[in-house]
Amino acid sequence: AAQVPQVPKAIHFADMTLRLNEQARREIQADVDALYRNSAYFQIKLDRVNLYMPTVERVLQEQGVPTDLKYLVIQESSLIADAVSTSNAVGFWQFKKGTAEEVFLRVDGQIDERKNIVSSTKGAALYLKKHQSHLDNWACALVSYQMGLGGARNYFKDRYRGQRVMDIDRNSHWYLKKFLAHKVAFEGQLGKLVSNGDYLHEYPVNGPTTLAALARELGVSETHLKEFNKWTSNGKIPGDRPYTVAYIRKNPAPERPLLVSNNLENNSAIYEKAGAFPVITGNTREAHEPGAIKINGRRGVKATRTVSLAEFSEQTGIRKNRIRRLNDLKKSDKIVAGKYYYTQRKKGKAQVKEHVVRPGETLWEISQLYGIRLHSLKAKNRIYNDADIRPGMVLLLQEYRGRNEGIRYRQPAAPTTPAPREKAPDRINPVPASQAPPLLTEGPEETKPSVISHKIQAGETLYALSRKYKVSVDEIRAWNNLDNESILSIGQVIIIKNY
Repeated sequence: AAQVPQVPKAIHFADMTLRLNEQARREIQADVDALYRNSAYFQIKLDRVNLYMPTVERVLQEQGVPTDLKYLVIQESSLIADAVSTSNAVGFWQFKKGTAEEVFLRVDGQIDERKNIVSSTKGAALYLKKHQSHLDNWACALVSYQMGLGGARNYFKDRYRGQRVMDIDRNSHWYLKKFLAHKVAFEGQLGKLVSNGDYLHEYPVNGPTTLAALARELGVSETHLKEFNKWTSNGKIPGDRPYTVAYIRKNPAPERPLLVSNNLENNSAIYEKAGAFPVITGNTREAHEPGAIKINGRRGVKATRTVSLAEFSEQTGIRKNRIRRLNDLKKSDKIVAGKYYYTQRKKGKAQVKEHVVRPGETLWEISQLYGIRLHSLKAKNRIYNDADIRPGMVLLLQEYRGRNEGIRYRQPAAPTTPAPREKAPDRINPVPASQAPPLLTEGPEETKPSVISHKIQAGETLYALSRKYKVSVDEIRAWNNLDNESILSIGQVIIIKNY
């Protein structure tokens, strides 16, 4: 039997240090002891943890959430896909239906993404990040997962906002102490081979297809796929969005360390492609006016002066937090004269396949260059810090770099800063088709009404409206002065802009 770990006086969690007094240590230790009491049951749970945890860690990291939050999924469901609570919360991360839809999970008679380890973890990350943006304390955000944002605000007030050291005692919230018990209990047990040699594999799928067809393709039984993919009730996978199918293989080869190629390719074609971006279309003479131009096919605006986010918000009439979120900016970042900024959400992939890093470039600059979301760029390349990129490194902009795939390099060209190539409204894009694929057109905007009114029907949610009109939930909230806790009512009229 594994030796029961002892609760220390201080626990490092996310970006924080939690200091425990003696009574808090005894309470948490009692929970740790209880988790270890039945060694056979603990081993069964530990096998599930080590089976699913690599996927949970990867998704949290891609979404910018501290990986320490991974212990929460053990606390919530013991990593049982179809777990159901007494309050009818379902799945790995225990979402109720309404909350699941607010974090873009599909829940209906055919698909329940709460039971999909990839989708539900992404939803939990979005939920936690949203609460962290209000509470500015990961321990408080953790508690808000149980009691909701409003409850956490009332409970904590501003007592711990921005604090990175907390004292845990008898009065600290029970949910946080229960979480710390799971962290202490499992932290030293992670990364071990599952006792029966199982290894979870992820298989991205664009439907429509069926588990029966995938079973033949993957060389496993349909029954096996149904066991590990309870999120599809009838074995059918629709084509409305990408899904991830999970399946098991035995005794995989150990993951090889990433190999960095020393054979640099002397090829400047990709640099020439980079010089064609960003592609600016629309009324470039009025580029400083919101709505006048598009940047790589997304609405945007050009800054005329170097100003703060607040000043830029006043100039453009766009909320400060929205500008920051759409452009992956930090709160302290300034708007720089001559730079282009997006006023519409960037895409999950670029219009070209790859980019060769230039000297001095940052991941943020590359994401802005091609109109790809920063977290998507990082996730595709499994690179999360500017310190890890080098001149000549080939970054993928459409596909994901495989877990065992080495990083490619090309000989870097002389460092230059190409000006964006602006395209006048009536001119043909001067970039050769072989160098830059044509922009994906969205249809003539003049045929679309600027504002429509939508009357809420029974069962409709903000998420459903965002899917129908191809806008974000946040945009709908902003246009209709709805806060995060607003509830839609039948017959209510919702305004949709730029449809």
